[in-house]
Amino acid sequence: MEIIVGIALALLVYGTTHWLEMDRERVFYPTVMIAITTYYIVFAVIDGRGQVLLPEVVIAAAFCAVAAAGFKRNLWLVVVALAGHGVMDSFHHLLVPNTGVPQVWPGFCMAYDVTAAALLAYLLRRRARALSQPSGQLSADMDLR
Repeated sequence: MEIIVGIALALLVYGTTHWLEMDRERVFYPTVMIAITTYYIVFAVIDGRGQVLLPEVVIAAAFCAVAAAGFKRNLWLVVVALAGHGVMDSFHHLLVPNTGVPQVWPGFCMAYDVTAAALLAYLLRRRARALSQPSGQLSADMDLR
């Protein structure tokens, strides 16, 4: 169930923000990535053990750094960060014994992250194709300034 909800929610967020043109700026997807990375820190606070908080902060910092690099250099790095975070969700419990993580979270977050990565990759490929056309002009829904 959590996988279906994760996929559906990613589609809903992508569709809604795209329809509202909130995702036209290149800062949108890196910001989503940074927000995603903070959840495990919240779960570490719920866990309550200090030795859980530090590794969660280090992991989040690494993903935030990739999101920042993606914002500054190339949004494909954000695709990699989203997909990588989704993969990490499947073995996160082996990295950090965080008892604050809800039982359904790894499957939900993996599904959300991988779906979001695929949707951003689709948008970036579509944008690249539009730029390679003879007119070289983007429609308003593919701006990503």
